[in-house]
Amino acid sequence: MKIFLDSADINEIKELCKTNLIDGITTNPSLIAKSGGNILDVIKEICGLVSGPVSAEVTAIDHKTMMMEAEKLLNLAENVTIKVPLTSDGLLTCKELSKNNVSVNVTLCFSASQAILAAKAGATFVSPFVGRLDDIGQNGLDLIYDIVEIYNNYNYKTQVLVASIRGVNHVIESAKIGADVVTIPTKTFKEMFNHPLTDKGLNAFLSDWQD
Repeated sequence: MKIFLDSADINEIKELCKTNLIDGITTNPSLIAKSGGNILDVIKEICGLVSGPVSAEVTAIDHKTMMMEAEKLLNLAENVTIKVPLTSDGLLTCKELSKNNVSVNVTLCFSASQAILAAKAGATFVSPFVGRLDDIGQNGLDLIYDIVEIYNNYNYKTQVLVASIRGVNHVIESAKIGADVVTIPTKTFKEMFNHPLTDKGLNAFLSDWQD
């Protein structure tokens, strides 16, 4: 399973990419706004830090403007993945871009039926939001199971990119289900390293060595 970092913080990305465990980056307008930078400048800088795909989201809601924004984003770097919402205009944009071999991440997926349409539109990635479904009392991981099963049934090439991750358990369960990618915040990535028995064992080894 690939691990993407969900961030637009340049310092965070620089730090965690040194682990050589980050396979790509996802961003959105909210994350970039928090960084305080210009959207195009931030995305271009991020693309220079990683070799994997960098999802850059359009802000338009109509197909024509989405295509114009996509063109600007694609001119920034070769590893830009265009991120579009799972709407009729978003899928129309996805279909047109994918015909030209452009990598597309269809985001804001909340149902298996939406995921089917994303795959038929040629999406490189579909991003179901598990945490937001959990927030309204549904089990977001059930959606991941359904999408993975459907995609396997028909050999769809679209990769399941699990988004809105709330913690390490979401990562583990997504991997068990067979998701292709998880995109996680810095906090969750760092938590993946931790276990109290690891710390206890390390302390014991260090104590024995000193003795």
